[in-house]
Amino acid sequence: MPDDSQRLRGVRASRWTKRRRRIALTAAIAAGLAVCTTLTVANAQSRGPGDGGVRKGLERLVHKDDYPAALASSTGRDGRTHNYTAGVADLKTKAKVPVDGQVRAGSNTKPFTAAVVLQLAGEGKIDLEAPVERYLPNLVRGEGIDGRRITVHQLLQHTSGLPDYAQFMEAPNGKGRHLYVQPRSMLDLALSHKANFEPGKGWSYSNTNYLLAGLIIEKVTGRPLAEEIDHRVIQRAGLRHTYFPAPGDESIRGAHPEGYLAVKPGAPLEKITKMDPSAAWAAGQLISTPSDLNRFFTALFDGKLLKPAQLKQMRTTVPAPGLWPGARYGLGVISTPLSCGGLMWGHGGDISGYHTLGGVTDGGRAVTVAVTADGPSSARGPADVQAVVDTALCK
Repeated sequence: MPDDSQRLRGVRASRWTKRRRRIALTAAIAAGLAVCTTLTVANAQSRGPGDGGVRKGLERLVHKDDYPAALASSTGRDGRTHNYTAGVADLKTKAKVPVDGQVRAGSNTKPFTAAVVLQLAGEGKIDLEAPVERYLPNLVRGEGIDGRRITVHQLLQHTSGLPDYAQFMEAPNGKGRHLYVQPRSMLDLALSHKANFEPGKGWSYSNTNYLLAGLIIEKVTGRPLAEEIDHRVIQRAGLRHTYFPAPGDESIRGAHPEGYLAVKPGAPLEKITKMDPSAAWAAGQLISTPSDLNRFFTALFDGKLLKPAQLKQMRTTVPAPGLWPGARYGLGVISTPLSCGGLMWGHGGDISGYHTLGGVTDGGRAVTVAVTADGPSSARGPADVQAVVDTALCK
């Protein structure tokens, strides 16, 4: 029987990681999908100044960009939350989209993983400038790859030069999406390819970096990654609808819209909600809701999860070519310029069936937008998601 590394070629490629330098931007999927649309606002004690723009933005995502469903949650400086939905939860039944429904959060998992590493650094258990070799001896080796020359800091900031294992995985449909894989198998896949550049000599988005960060957390704590993320981040931030799926759990526990995928441009959308997310692991396995992601980023940047020194390190950024204009990458977080001035601090995530984007401002606003396909049917899909985020934070 072949081992996991040999079978990985048959595993689906989560499109949140399909391309080395992309998080929230994905290839186009089939145009012309018609869906009936509903729009609701819940938990809004009063209408905020950006409500109209968010409503219209979600309508565009469904009517013009052909996402089956769009969800948004925004929190103002006064702490009031406004939740929105548009589209349908299921293309077959036309069921309504659950307000603040659970979605696969994809690469929004990375700031959770980074937060745990930085907490351990604040406790003196991890040295960010130490080589990976100190924590994972004799593990990271390959063509142009040496764990003795790569630091933990470089993993968190994507400056390690490590190749992205997800580049080398196959399409995320078929039986492969139900295959459970071990982190070490994905690491073997990555290390069978040469480095992108020398450590510290460039920037390249690689899920392999966060796979290694997860392995370091487990080595240092002696506990499973899911447990550390749960008690160090999820519970401390008061997230009620966020969890790290257990091995073998292919479902989404709570009310949720179905996720869809087109395997290539022009292909019909396929329901892909049920899947094994193990290939995403420390880089993208979490399930959450838009409001929980807002709550997480708010707690993170309010200093409730990290000590001041570690939060300062997280917020120290470098240019992130290959993302969106003006994006800069810190330690597990992205800063994005807003049209009204200032920055949004957050992340984005693509995983088969779902795309999310959002974050918080230094002034206290927060927003997360989620759509139920990880590739748009129009080329403007990702840009339109980003426009809704900007509207919610600026208007």
